Amino acid sequence: MQYPYGPGINHIEFWVKDLEQSLAFYSRLFPLIGWYELTRTSYSCGHHEIYFKEMPVAFHDSLGVRHICFHATSREVVDSVGEWLQRIGAAIIRGPIEMPHYDATYYTVDFRDPNGFVLEVAHTPDIKL
Repeated sequence: MQYPYGPGINHIEFWVKDLEQSLAFYSRLFPLIGWYELTRTSYSCGHHEIYFKEMPVAFHDSLGVRHICFHATSREVVDSVGEWLQRIGAAIIRGPIEMPHYDATYYTVDFRDPNGFVLEVAHTPDIKL
């Protein structure tokens, strides 16, 4: 299957201190702006997803957007990003790597930008939004 939207934001993951409080808020907000529930902890607008994950107290100074995942139109794009990151000496967290526990076709590279923000570039052709 070809991802129908081309390049773009694949998903955003929020780390929160109180999952139930966050879900109570977003479960009311998202329907107002056209987003719908995918799972108890994730929402979509049809071509982007937002996930919520409760983090232990030790991580509370890291709450907020955990990472932004950009959609890659092919595995070759992920490989190109990985090669470029290696050339410039960027902090690669993982990858390029297959992540079959997410989806059989999930292929990704996770890394930090110069500010330390976590970014991901993933090719996910079989994930249905």
